Amino acid sequence: MNYFNHGWMMGLGWLIPLLTIAIIFYLVLEKKKGRSSAQDILDKRYANSEIDKEEYEEKSNTLKKKN
Repeated sequence: MNYFNHGWMMGLGWLIPLLTIAIIFYLVLEKKKGRSSAQDILDKRYANSEIDKEEYEEKSNTLKKKN
């Protein structure tokens, strides 16, 4: 007997797509709130006056060359 097309599993057919969407959504959110990119960190350091303009431009150009 095929339980996946009849009976008690028929009502749970929506569960697998729902769980898949929830897992993807969770992973996307975790990635966004996780690590910042190197350019983001550099921008924040410059905005907080931790580095000067010359150092910012030098490191920013280096990062652009790597990508």
